[in-house]
Amino acid sequence: MITAPVYLDNAASTAIDPQVLEAMLPWFVQRPANPSGRHAAGREAEAAVEHARAQLAHMLACESKAVTFTASATESCNLALKGLIRPRLRRGEPVHIVSSAVEHSAVLDPLRRLECEGASVDLTPPTPGGWIDPAEVDRRLQDDTALVSIMWVNNELGTINDIAAIGERCRDRGILFHCDASQAVGKIPVDLSTVPVDAVSLCAHKMYGPKGAAALVLQGRAVGRPLEALIEGGGQERGLRSGTLDVPGLVGFGAAAARVCEVLHDDFERIAKLRDTLQAAILAAHPDAIVNGELDRRAPHILNITIPTSGPEPLIDQLAGVNCSVGAACPSAKGEPSYVLTAIGLGAEAAAATARLSLGRTTTDEDIRKASDAFRLIGR
Repeated sequence: MITAPVYLDNAASTAIDPQVLEAMLPWFVQRPANPSGRHAAGREAEAAVEHARAQLAHMLACESKAVTFTASATESCNLALKGLIRPRLRRGEPVHIVSSAVEHSAVLDPLRRLECEGASVDLTPPTPGGWIDPAEVDRRLQDDTALVSIMWVNNELGTINDIAAIGERCRDRGILFHCDASQAVGKIPVDLSTVPVDAVSLCAHKMYGPKGAAALVLQGRAVGRPLEALIEGGGQERGLRSGTLDVPGLVGFGAAAARVCEVLHDDFERIAKLRDTLQAAILAAHPDAIVNGELDRRAPHILNITIPTSGPEPLIDQLAGVNCSVGAACPSAKGEPSYVLTAIGLGAEAAAATARLSLGRTTTDEDIRKASDAFRLIGR
């Protein structure tokens, strides 16, 4: 009997929660209206979108009006970075931006574009443990620093950054603070009422919702600032993101947010226990293996591990029956080595002997047993 591979790539994308799918289904066929329509069906669709916005705001502890829907976290990051910075560049102002060398390409690539347009970008290196030192960010702030962008949870290592401490430094200097929270929301508590962050990017498909639904939250110092839209032609989302709204997707996004509010604590405890079990099994089979990312600063769902004696093939090619990755899905698709692993000191050979194993709500004890068995067979 052929068994399905164990899925341990939840950092790339999660399965849709059954309750989320159930909430979405009626909006595909029975309720097809455009939420911009002024008839009864259109108003019903609009109300569904606003309900989803309220569900998201409740999960994040922010105001509903702060939530702008987009189609991906990548788009949300682009809208935050380009949208907030380009008006200043067009006015001829000097613009300095501080970010980190281990951000997702959804942040680094827009920053490279803004550099071409005249901005100065300073990338903070990570600590050897894979997190960003707030004091290191603080040292890079200048009189013309307009924005800081630091991710909440690193998508390859699972390390959690001290967003509150970085945000306080930005607030004290009157500097806008953007955070890519794609790997944090739904995995660890995220309370925007207590953290001084002005722009937050997130998406549904990393928190058991559908692909194609995402959001940018604008609050604090971002409110009332000029923000240049990336997409024009309809004026939806208060003119910040034109285009017909994906009602089924956004209903699913809202339902996923509601589920997070119900199960986050239980998810955290169960997934962290499964991760620790898998980690212990791998280290028992390979005592020379190295866990990347500071152990007491990790989100529960990511285990990044290097096995130096894994052989000539990349580690993930030796893992029969386990779907996992080397690092982020986007750079991996291009066949490029992980710049995150390079930034924390791993060479090319060590990077090739590394796997990112990411667990989720659907991961079972049996999945961990099968994955542990697969790791035991490496090098045998």
